[in-house]
Amino acid sequence: MGKESSLFQTYARYPISLVKGEGSWLWDDQGNKYLDFMSGLAVTNLGHAPAKVKEKLKGQLDELWHVSNLFHIPGQEKAAELLTANTCADAVFFCNSGAEANEAAIKLARRYHQKVKGTQRFEIITFAQSFHGRTLATLTATGQDKVKDGFLPLPAGFKTVPLHDLPALEAAITKDTAAIMLEMVLAEGGVHPVEPEFLKAVSELCKQHGLLLIADEVQTGMGRTGKLFAHEHYGIEPDIFTVAKGLGSGFPVGAMLGKGFLREAFTAGSHASTFGGTPLASAVVTATIETMLEDQVPQRAAEAGEYLMGKLNEKLGSHPFVKAIRGKGLLIGMECAEPVGELVLKGQSRGLLFVTAGPNVIRLLPNLYVTREEMDQAVELLATLIQEHTAVNQA
Repeated sequence: MGKESSLFQTYARYPISLVKGEGSWLWDDQGNKYLDFMSGLAVTNLGHAPAKVKEKLKGQLDELWHVSNLFHIPGQEKAAELLTANTCADAVFFCNSGAEANEAAIKLARRYHQKVKGTQRFEIITFAQSFHGRTLATLTATGQDKVKDGFLPLPAGFKTVPLHDLPALEAAITKDTAAIMLEMVLAEGGVHPVEPEFLKAVSELCKQHGLLLIADEVQTGMGRTGKLFAHEHYGIEPDIFTVAKGLGSGFPVGAMLGKGFLREAFTAGSHASTFGGTPLASAVVTATIETMLEDQVPQRAAEAGEYLMGKLNEKLGSHPFVKAIRGKGLLIGMECAEPVGELVLKGQSRGLLFVTAGPNVIRLLPNLYVTREEMDQAVELLATLIQEHTAVNQA
């Protein structure tokens, strides 16, 4: 029996140790090569070790790493300007992760109502099968019971209703409601894009009742769905939206973005983060956004997503094992007739990495520069895996 790990065993890890990455490819410590259709869970949107980001990070390493937000950080200001110039937001708060970005959004919504509007509103309405993070507040906001197990009592101030159930949503709104928070695509919850008419109705309800609309774009932001942010597909402007994952190309950074009228709620001392927007993080964010804009990466993702969806439908759309193929851009879910965990492991043994979104859904998250040849290779391998799996089960 080997030595027990010094780590808390909070992850059910695959038996692979990855040590090198470039573009769409990863290598393990045994020299095996993998085609990566996970992107570190929608993080390495520009591929592994993108040249411009690497260059900016190396340059910043020679200059300054950390000073704290008690001082002006010019790089942070530049990163924020890039974000506001290319979105509907007017102000940015930098943090370190998606959960922290969502925490900031929740705090901003409460503080706006209580300090600016003079009400006691505090409740946030979220949706079943959503995923918003692992802090106590964000796991309570999450519409999945499995993440809440063993963490009682949960903090007050959250209600969850079924997605696309407008009467249930209307019934949940009270004098205590501060905001409605939702993902544009329920990614962890099975890759379900929100229906445009429902989102329009949510936006109208917010205006009607004086609520804030919060879009959780932690996974859907930074080009993943074919737009810089997924809410752009719907023609709505959230009051607050959050981003992390793809924002730093693998460097840990998150951000909460909001409309200008919310500045009044987040004043000096109201919220903070020691590591939020360090010179290192800001250099990476700036390089990531500049690369996305210069190379029209969201447009690439839209075109690649259309091609990949077409290939999947062509190869597997009529297969009895495959019940549905859905998604936006390069966030694609393939719902299957039974659990797919075994297929994930078989894919790894054949050199293809992909992840699930619930027990029966294969989630495909290639980087946004993925080539047609790489997509063809992935689809061929997936088709082979599914054919083999169904043949064994039928035998």
